Amino acid sequence: MKYKLALICFGISIWVSAQNTNTSITDNVDAELGALITDRPDATESPTAMPKGFLQVETGGFYESFEENAVKSENYTYNTTLVRFGLLDNLELRLGWNFTEGQTTVNGRTLDNVTSGFEPLLLGFKTTITQENGFMPEIGFLGHLYLPFTASTDYRPETTGADFRFSFAHTLSEKSSLAYNLGAAWGNDSSEVAYLYTLAYGYSITDKIGAYVEVYGDFPEDNQANHLWDAGFTYLLNNNVQFDATFGSSFTKGQDILLSAGVSFRIPKK
Repeated sequence: MKYKLALICFGISIWVSAQNTNTSITDNVDAELGALITDRPDATESPTAMPKGFLQVETGGFYESFEENAVKSENYTYNTTLVRFGLLDNLELRLGWNFTEGQTTVNGRTLDNVTSGFEPLLLGFKTTITQENGFMPEIGFLGHLYLPFTASTDYRPETTGADFRFSFAHTLSEKSSLAYNLGAAWGNDSSEVAYLYTLAYGYSITDKIGAYVEVYGDFPEDNQANHLWDAGFTYLLNNNVQFDATFGSSFTKGQDILLSAGVSFRIPKK
C-alpha cells in the first residue's frame, strides 16, 4: 500500500510527458497566457481565476501521520484531483474528489479497521475581484460545498460541509511573491465555525524551478487552534505542465509529517 502513491504519480508523469510531445499547435496561446497558476501544492489558494474556456487539472497524492501514546494514525490520499474550468472571464467552476485510506497502529500492531473510500465531492467557484495595483494586492474570492451523498461509507458525514475564503497575492520582486487567505469553514457534522488562515512566500530559483514556505491553520470556535507549516518545490515542464513536491508538519498536535507529490496541467480551449 505504501507504494501506491509512487506508482500513481509515476503513471501521471508518463501521461503528461506523452502529452508534451505534441504542443506546437498551442504554442502561441501558451505564450500569451504565460505559465499556468495552480492552487497546489500549498494550502494557499491563488486569487487568479482560470481563463475563459480553459480547463486545468491538479492532481496528486499525500501521506500524513500522527503518533501519540503509542497510537499511530496514518492517512494515504491517493487521489486529490481538482478540476478547474474558466466559465467567464473572471469566474471559474471547481470540482474536486479525494480517495483516502486510513489505518491505525497500536504498539507497533496494525489494526484491522482500515477506512477506505472517497471523501465528499467538492463543488465550488472562484472569482477574481481586483487585479494587483501598486500596494493593492490581487484579490479573489472562492467558496465550496462538500456533498455528503457523494462520499463512501467510511467518510460520509450527515450534513453538507462548506467553506469560503478571500485570497490575496502581492508581487514583492521579479522573483518573489507573498500570498495569503482568510476565511471560514463548516463541516464534520458540526455547526461550529473554524476560521481559516494561510500565509505563503514563494521564490523563483530559476525560470523552471520554484520554492515556497507556508504557515496555515484554523481557529475552531469551541476547540483548540491548529497551526501547521509546509515547504516545497515546483518544476515547470512547460507553460501548461507543472510538477510539485511538498513536506511539512504541525506546530500543534495533530500531524507529525506530511509528504505530497503531484502534477498540474492546463488544457487549452479548441
